[in-house]
Amino acid sequence: MSAVLDRPRSHSTVLPKLPDGRVSIYEPQQPGLIYPQLPEFANVAEERLHLKQRLVAACRAFGKEGFDYGFAGHLTVRDPEHPELYWTNPMCVHFNDVKVSNLILADHKGRVVEGRHALNRAGFVLHAAVHEAHPDIVAMCHAHTVYGTAFSALGIPLAPISQDAAAFFEDHVVIKSEAGQVAVEERAGLAVCDWFKGVRAAIHQNHGLLTASRFGIESAAFWFIALERCCRQQLMVEASGHKPALVPPDKSRYSREHVGSEYIGWLHFQPIYEHLAATQPDMFE
Repeated sequence: MSAVLDRPRSHSTVLPKLPDGRVSIYEPQQPGLIYPQLPEFANVAEERLHLKQRLVAACRAFGKEGFDYGFAGHLTVRDPEHPELYWTNPMCVHFNDVKVSNLILADHKGRVVEGRHALNRAGFVLHAAVHEAHPDIVAMCHAHTVYGTAFSALGIPLAPISQDAAAFFEDHVVIKSEAGQVAVEERAGLAVCDWFKGVRAAIHQNHGLLTASRFGIESAAFWFIALERCCRQQLMVEASGHKPALVPPDKSRYSREHVGSEYIGWLHFQPIYEHLAATQPDMFE
């Protein structure tokens, strides 16, 4: 897990395409329209800066969503040149105050190799274990959110009660091991990491939500925001006392494929990033 990636690199090289060559049904067929394009990079420094800026934007997005809880919460993305290292938000810095200059770079042993701030121990335990066990996972997100934490106490999976929830159909797990115990021991991370084989989201019982992406930090961040929202919606429906009508399995799978992919998570994050870049320019400092 130490090979340098080929350059230049583009996300599009790993995306399945539709028969007409598009990467999504949302990609316009009419030429010349403004539409977000997947980035390509001339060199590793350019890609690294891009990833760091998107990591900061993901932290700021979590701040806007009210996902802060003291120093809890950690987002990570692999370094493009040294995939055994990952960038993460600094310990005891509010999501709204994270910027490019205070990010830290750490290894899978929990050692900070670049940056002035300490590393969140819980973030290291969970994220490092998953990153090391799954070389294909490039980004992860976790925060102590209100609805995700409440939903996690039920110890049940998300039900396909809507198109949004169907995006997670058969693509998330409920983790019961180490439930409720503060994840500061390395064995806790090892107990969690195996659950991420082939899925991008997890509900850790009595703890909260985690998302992982094989595509990028934008996708991991958006699907975390979406998962929190879906947990809130399901709690609201269950509180009504009425049994919800579920999206049938075949239609849930169709929705997951077309509105729940890694690419769609990236696409959803683009207006979030553009808004943050325009309104919070200090994040680039």
